[in-house]
Amino acid sequence: MEPPRLHANARAVADAAARQGLDLEIREFPDGTRTAEDAARAIGVGVGQIVKSLVFAVGDDVVVALVSGPNRLDEDRLAAAAGREGTAVGRVDAARVREATGYPIGGVPPFGHATELATYVDEDLLTYDEVWAAAGTPRHVFGVSPKDLVRVTGGTVAPLRVPG
Repeated sequence: MEPPRLHANARAVADAAARQGLDLEIREFPDGTRTAEDAARAIGVGVGQIVKSLVFAVGDDVVVALVSGPNRLDEDRLAAAAGREGTAVGRVDAARVREATGYPIGGVPPFGHATELATYVDEDLLTYDEVWAAAGTPRHVFGVSPKDLVRVTGGTVAPLRVPG
């Protein structure tokens, strides 16, 4: 029997990974993995192993912050990681997320975006052997080593969480 076909967005993520030499096993959870807590529960891992792909503007530049599930992003730390201390940082709206990444909020993968985006990786993700990220939809995810995540995204590892 032929395996089920992947959603077009999940296929695009798998193809982007393959171009970087990374073979992904994308899993689908029909009940969804929209939040870090939903994803952790569905996959059966700790919420810290969930990669939140957050799209922010640092000044006029749209960037991606890959943040560990339970962490809140510290906007000043993101600006510092981008070499733009003191620059205004804020979330972008859903239309701008889709325009920049090609994916909807809740399904933004860490790579394979529609435009070239600087990526910053929460150092807390590197404490795990495997982390899980969205694969283009709120129902599709994949596991990856943090080392491969940094390599494939070209990400800059930095302290990104709100201290405390």
